[in-house]
Amino acid sequence: MGKIKKILIVLSTLLLVFSLAGIASSIQSDYQAKRQLEELARLKESGAGGDVVTSLPSAILPEFQELYRRNSDIIGWLKIAGTRIDYPVMQNPRDPDFYLGHDFDKKKNKNGLLFLDEHSHIKDSSILLIHGHHIKSGLMFADLMKYKDESFYKEHTTFQFSTLYEKSEYEVVAVFLSEVYRKSDNVFKYYEIEQVETAAEFDSYVQNIKKRALYDTSVTPEYGDKLVVLSTCDYSTENGRLVVVARKLS
Repeated sequence: MGKIKKILIVLSTLLLVFSLAGIASSIQSDYQAKRQLEELARLKESGAGGDVVTSLPSAILPEFQELYRRNSDIIGWLKIAGTRIDYPVMQNPRDPDFYLGHDFDKKKNKNGLLFLDEHSHIKDSSILLIHGHHIKSGLMFADLMKYKDESFYKEHTTFQFSTLYEKSEYEVVAVFLSEVYRKSDNVFKYYEIEQVETAAEFDSYVQNIKKRALYDTSVTPEYGDKLVVLSTCDYSTENGRLVVVARKLS
């Protein structure tokens, strides 16, 4: 066997070993994330509040008290029927992108968690933008892809998003595909929510999302409505995004 052939065999073997190690690490990360999320969901459903602690925010719902003690970055919970989405929503005040790569216990995990955009404020923003990974294993926002299908939408026109202080239901306004554009691109950027303040700006935002919708929901928000915008990667195009917009039902 020639020297070059031996080297190629060794390199191929090393490449295979590293590939298998990477796959094993990914599977382990997915498993840990799934186990933790199931635990958090059980904790929330049990409504275990534990002993009274004066450091808890006033009026926090019982179902969130133990979760808040464990990690005060939690700001709410998103649940969409017909999907695996039944997850906490986070916001780290010091690092807006922290939960792109950390779990509920602030340990590194590639799955991350759902998190609120830095320009959204749970108490006083009219648009709450929630980001989440599109994980191949199906975790996080992977199941948002189901909303590409109008028949799925028709069976799931609403979903639940609760804050620490209030349980709420939202109805879907529009589902559309977009991108993360360059700053210099003169196009509608659904994620620039900090620029939506006046009635005219809100109406323009709604017109733009409706114009890009994959199908008609016959739901049109008005100024004063509260919106939730769910955003995740769409791999059909470079820097693609799938976006689901919903308005709060009174």
